[in-house]
Amino acid sequence: MVATIVPAGNAAHRHLAIIDIGSNSIRLVVYDGRIRTPVALFNEKAVCALGQGLGQSGRLNPQGAEEAIGVLARFVRLARAMAVDVLDILATAAVRDALDGAEFVAAVERRCGAPVTVLTGEEEAHLAAMGVLCSAPQADGMVADLGGGSLELVALDHGRFAGPHATMPLGVLRLSEASGNVRSRAEDLIEKQFRNIDWWQWAKDRPLYAVGGAWRALARLCLAQTGHPLHVLDNYSLERNESLRLIELISNQSRKSLEKIPGLSKKRVPHLPVAALLLEKVIEYARPSRLIFSVYGMREGQFYKRLPPDVQWQDPLIASCSDMAQTAGRFPEHGEEMLEWMAALFRNETESQGRLRYAACLLGDVFWNEHPDYRAEQAFLRVFRLPFMGLGHQDRAALALAIHARYEGDGDLPEAADARNLLSEEEQRRARIIGLALRLGHSISGGVPGLLRTTRLFGDGDVLVLEVPAGDPAFQPDLMDRRYDRLAKTAGFDHFEIRKV
Repeated sequence: MVATIVPAGNAAHRHLAIIDIGSNSIRLVVYDGRIRTPVALFNEKAVCALGQGLGQSGRLNPQGAEEAIGVLARFVRLARAMAVDVLDILATAAVRDALDGAEFVAAVERRCGAPVTVLTGEEEAHLAAMGVLCSAPQADGMVADLGGGSLELVALDHGRFAGPHATMPLGVLRLSEASGNVRSRAEDLIEKQFRNIDWWQWAKDRPLYAVGGAWRALARLCLAQTGHPLHVLDNYSLERNESLRLIELISNQSRKSLEKIPGLSKKRVPHLPVAALLLEKVIEYARPSRLIFSVYGMREGQFYKRLPPDVQWQDPLIASCSDMAQTAGRFPEHGEEMLEWMAALFRNETESQGRLRYAACLLGDVFWNEHPDYRAEQAFLRVFRLPFMGLGHQDRAALALAIHARYEGDGDLPEAADARNLLSEEEQRRARIIGLALRLGHSISGGVPGLLRTTRLFGDGDVLVLEVPAGDPAFQPDLMDRRYDRLAKTAGFDHFEIRKV
């Protein structure tokens, strides 16, 4: 990839700007390039409809091209004013396929004084998949990225590219125009392309990751239809049969009904039937175990690609929680101690359960400066709704409930009740044990690093025991508190006991 290195400004910022020239819209996003999670410091979109009429004329929309050059000049000027270290300008299917695509690129480069990289279909597909891997490093199955001009499919094998990939002229704009929005014609065009793919079996009984704005709009509709308690699109997951049922239900909605859905852009509504049909057909051919919507795609893939290897390898959830602990916690290093200290209560946990407990320990002191009367509520709501990467809705609910219990949250918060509805009783109990253990650990140590390592928490028959050094004044006078019995009872012990040794 070609990049413009901007020498001006403070190099310590390490900001990364990506301009995505799509078939329908052009978007500038500026990221903080120092951290594992792509945090958008600036995000602006302009709809230019470059690909409008491309299927018939073979050329870019003339009015859209003129508008696009002006938009791109503004975006490059803004990026330079922000003193970004790297500026990537990436063009996708419309520019790639248009007869006058090279002419458009030359005009942009003359006007903006910055190079434009026209992605091949393979490069676009791989960047979309890397966006998914940025969020879910062990993603396994098929990534399907739907844009205005093309549909890309990529096979992933537990975090690695498996080899098969495809790019097809089935973007929502192009398919809408080619079919006249007639379902039977659109089906014929889709079938013609899909029959050429001989590796659909790769995705069978594995997840399908749906990427792209049109499919995010469908996810929003699915959330509305099901009354799902968490309106976070990323990692929203549906079993295959349920996804097909909902897509069919949405397809039968009138345009007026769709326009009434909160948060749904009216500009998306005309193309939703085609987007729904495409997703339905991908699911029918691929037969995945479940459908997972991802808000991370090509731009995040480019961001991920530019990270140093040691940052790429970080777990996105743990990295985000560590950043929060460093910036908002009083004693950030205390999270590691807490993780080890309570480990005896979780001897048979899985790797994914241990990861979630680690995240809870890192967040255990982040909300100390909230108003005491609202601390539990504020902590819960922030964790439940923060844009964490690599976190499914059930795990998000469990993490939020653990932090809620850490601050002695009661059962009156409606959103907490919604979170419990996403979890089994055992998952709820585990989250509460983590939260109560965090509360105990912070109470007896004051959150100060080092003190917990002089104590030991363990089970002795029917008793949950906390051993403390007898001669250490930090543990004098008697620390016994009825709240600690809550931890013992929740963890399956008869009572709690402090032993001085």
